Amino acid sequence: MPTENRWLILSHGFNMDGRAASQTITDKIPYLLEAGIHPVVFSAITGIKDQRFPHHQYLAWGPAAFRFDFRHWIANQYGRGLLYKVLTRTVSIVLAPFIALEKLFLGYSSQWSWAMPAFIHGRKLIRDGKIDVVYSTGGAWSAHLAGLWLKKATGVKWIVEVHDPLVIRKSAVDEGSAKPKNRDAQFRQYLEKQIISHADVVWWFTDGAVRYAKARNPNLNTPGNAHGFMVLPGANPPGGATATKVHQYSETLNLCHFGSLAKDRSLSTILNAVNTLLKKYPQARKHLRVHAYGAPLDELTIDAIKQYGFEDVLIAHGRLEKDPLTGKSGRERVVERMQDADVLILLHGNDEWCAEYIPSKFYEYLWTGRPIWGIVHHNPQLDQMLSDRGAYLSHEGDLEGINTALERIWLDWEQKCLPAPRGEAIGVDQAVATILGVVQNPVNSLNHHS
Repeated sequence: MPTENRWLILSHGFNMDGRAASQTITDKIPYLLEAGIHPVVFSAITGIKDQRFPHHQYLAWGPAAFRFDFRHWIANQYGRGLLYKVLTRTVSIVLAPFIALEKLFLGYSSQWSWAMPAFIHGRKLIRDGKIDVVYSTGGAWSAHLAGLWLKKATGVKWIVEVHDPLVIRKSAVDEGSAKPKNRDAQFRQYLEKQIISHADVVWWFTDGAVRYAKARNPNLNTPGNAHGFMVLPGANPPGGATATKVHQYSETLNLCHFGSLAKDRSLSTILNAVNTLLKKYPQARKHLRVHAYGAPLDELTIDAIKQYGFEDVLIAHGRLEKDPLTGKSGRERVVERMQDADVLILLHGNDEWCAEYIPSKFYEYLWTGRPIWGIVHHNPQLDQMLSDRGAYLSHEGDLEGINTALERIWLDWEQKCLPAPRGEAIGVDQAVATILGVVQNPVNSLNHHS
């Protein structure tokens, strides 16, 4: 019986600094190598080429994906200066009519066409007897499409990691079974059905995602179909830091948010609560600061800053890149800022799909030793994980609850008794152990997970 240790990993955004879909797979690599897995990675040209194993980077064949990949490749090679602006603008102008045609006739998200080179090159490796297992992970669903084609063409063992749900539900009573109007959403729904019918193993990152996938696809976990289960992805210590700094109180209560912002995940929620707090505790005005790292401010946050005159309360630091003076990577700089925070803000969002999603930043926060203030939407699993760690817990839309939580934080900070988080951080090693256990012992694991 073969050991099945030669894995072809399909990951469109592999080694893209700061991308959650990249970190999810790249953080697993050391543990896979340690377990005796010999990976070959196929990715787009957008990330840094890995030197530890064969890593092949392929240009997508469609115009929209080519434009996306080209922009990132130029930025990696030459930075985002004048050359970047000239070249990317020129390519965008040349490709514009072809992108319009692609959108008109297909209507898929831009990266779909990367599946074609991944399939062509993957099929050759499999037919040459060099691959035992195909592992598709995303992120971009093109990796799963390539995996599906490879499974159908060669019968290779195919394991699937669904990073974010492929089917986006509209409400709590919507299982996502109805046919969507949007063509990309229709294809993702089709792709989910194909994964469950043809993959050997498939896993999601939350209980909610597994539950709704099973509701749409009752054949999940039945003989002849995919074995599906939940894995907590965890995270490696950001920047490699395992020791937490001893917290020092200063004259300022620093609330820090890391990661992307949008209308459905906005720091305006925090600023509205700050405004209410200041009416009760005017002295907090000179002590409380909200820091935003890693993304431009969203419109609602910008409006709230203007409305309340909070230009000095909210400090936008932008994205932390590699520091040429110290040589510290973006991730290393981020963990320093996290450990300097008094409280870390975790915004979950307000979409229905929050029931199937836990922000990857949560797992990084757990390594810092700092208290977390989570504002959660429709996700009992995340509620429980935060409660177990003694976090400040609020729920999206509960304005009174959010105001109360901020008041508790303010009073705890004033009394210098912000709570130290309970429990352990969740590493990536446990995720890899679970995956390997299922892939290598499917019968035992089926009984365990069903």
